[in-house]
Amino acid sequence: MSDGDVLAAIRDHWTPEVDEAEHLPVGFGAHHWVASVRGRPTYFVTLDSFGAHHDAASLEAAYAAASRLMFPLDFVVAPVPSTGGTLTTPFAGGALSLTPWINGETPPSLDLVTTSALLTRLHAAPPPPGLPRWRTITAPSLPDDLAELGSARWDSGPYGERARGALRGRLDAVAEWSTAYHALAELAQRKPWVVTHGEPHQRNQVVVLGSTLLVDWESVRLAPAERDWRTLVDGGLPPAGLDAAMLDLFDLEWRLDEISQYAAWFAAPHSGTASDRVAIGGLLHELTR
Repeated sequence: MSDGDVLAAIRDHWTPEVDEAEHLPVGFGAHHWVASVRGRPTYFVTLDSFGAHHDAASLEAAYAAASRLMFPLDFVVAPVPSTGGTLTTPFAGGALSLTPWINGETPPSLDLVTTSALLTRLHAAPPPPGLPRWRTITAPSLPDDLAELGSARWDSGPYGERARGALRGRLDAVAEWSTAYHALAELAQRKPWVVTHGEPHQRNQVVVLGSTLLVDWESVRLAPAERDWRTLVDGGLPPAGLDAAMLDLFDLEWRLDEISQYAAWFAAPHSGTASDRVAIGGLLHELTR
């Protein structure tokens, strides 16, 4: 799609005042634009795709829940409603959304004290109506699916065979991780569940005049609190008082999801872009860490 296509969708579904949309090569996993009014950045535009994490209904529900959380929690940055009252609109096989443009800075590293305070407030908030519930992302068949996918050469890009070889060498480990993941997911059903962000790392934070805001709420779910605390434990937070089994659950979820996505990536045509280089590094890291 072109910038003009995005601009037309914004003008049709949100406001005709927007007069420019410019693609931003930022983030990883979605596409973004800045939408401006009379030369002034006004909205941060996101195109989310659908797959294991979301369909159209669940993405709308996630953003609607985030919108409801803005009132009790002043650090939540949620999308703005369209003229039709929805938070998303269908676009290019996915869904387009707009959040207010924020003039701030991404923290250089994860501030454990500040982020812990935000998560404590979030986890204490009453779950808004319609909040999506966490569910497993990868299927129990993942190890067999990956074995089948890797049975033929991945020769449609420069990293294909390197990725396939690394994956085939770790299929037994992937099977062990998958079995543990689904056993822990069963255990999670008997644990307390709270409102979780899902990815509260520093790249989803913006600091404005000394206050930290949390952005990118497509991952909001009702889930065990360790879904969020895992990110902080990885950043050095002592795990005292946290459920070790639930920390393992969400560490395994991240690992298996990354491996699954990157395997599909390199089995498909790719050309060796900067994103491909990030992806091959991510795959090799998750297979061997």
